[in-house]
Amino acid sequence: MASGGQQAELPWWQKYLARGVGCGGGVIALGLGLFNCITLSAFCVVAGIWQMVAAFIVISAEAPCCCMFVEFVQRYSMWVDTRPYWQKSVFYVVLAIPPFIMCITVSIILGSGLIFLCGVLYGLMALGKKGSREDMMAAAHHHSGMTTSQSAILVDDPEAWRST
Repeated sequence: MASGGQQAELPWWQKYLARGVGCGGGVIALGLGLFNCITLSAFCVVAGIWQMVAAFIVISAEAPCCCMFVEFVQRYSMWVDTRPYWQKSVFYVVLAIPPFIMCITVSIILGSGLIFLCGVLYGLMALGKKGSREDMMAAAHHHSGMTTSQSAILVDDPEAWRST
């Protein structure tokens, strides 16, 4: 993973969860995309092909060891690892949406849904850790325009809010 300020603060399990969903979801999406191509509808065939291409892109970014036979995958994977989490999130979500628009089948919902879930997990990682209680209270007081003495009066004396 890239060593950025916010990216280094995340728990280890969150990073591996996103990678695991990307790898596992990509493999499942690849198989379900192939299964989805066995149909008479042209849109469903195109959606299945799109899902397989999206699955290959996600697998090659998240688990380059699965695609060792393709020469450019190592460089592509290292380049993707240097990207911020929000860029990965947007890319994976955008990759997952077109099959939903073209054809709604169970195989599309499961396969592209897992790629979409990987994008959502990277989006949550981009948001970062939740602030502490003290930080959130300080930010709330700063934005409300109240001083701590004013808020203490309102909390201690419930009738005081009617007069202000």
